[in-house]
Amino acid sequence: MTTEPEQTDAALVAASDLPGVPDEFQRLWTPHRMAYIQAGPEPHSEQCPFCAAPHKSDEDGLIVHRGVRAYVLLNLFPYNSGHLLVCPYRHIPTYDQADAEEVAEIGALTQTAMRVLRETSRCDGFNIGMNQGAVAGAGVAGHLHQHVVPRWATDANFFPIIARTKALPQLLGDVRRSLADAWPL
Repeated sequence: MTTEPEQTDAALVAASDLPGVPDEFQRLWTPHRMAYIQAGPEPHSEQCPFCAAPHKSDEDGLIVHRGVRAYVLLNLFPYNSGHLLVCPYRHIPTYDQADAEEVAEIGALTQTAMRVLRETSRCDGFNIGMNQGAVAGAGVAGHLHQHVVPRWATDANFFPIIARTKALPQLLGDVRRSLADAWPL
């Protein structure tokens, strides 16, 4: 008669001795992505996130700076650490609907965002742009927003192409605090 329970117990005991022991899997810890998972497939169907953010605390809304007609916040689903969005408070879908004051402030905030990112993260360059309309790739097509994405000479690797995964070395809250602290008054 075999003693299967003893073999099972031995396997459990052996497994309990293994935490932290390397195996063939590489783990990419991305706890900030839980917000995306918990939001479900259509997180923006009920309320515009860019209209909602200014009504939250800076920490909860990921807001880095509040201006008069526009504000700066972190992208909840960043391409790189420090990926900022510059949004007018007014809910308008395209750049041609922004008034002169909004355009001026969006431009000034974008310039300041570049300076702050360069200072805090020592990035080598930027991708700056607006996707206007769902057909153009806008994730939130109803509310104008400009992306300011810091880039480094070494930030490209195989993850996005092969594994459809982006490695982000900093948590959103830490990035927000660092950028807000460095933002000029």
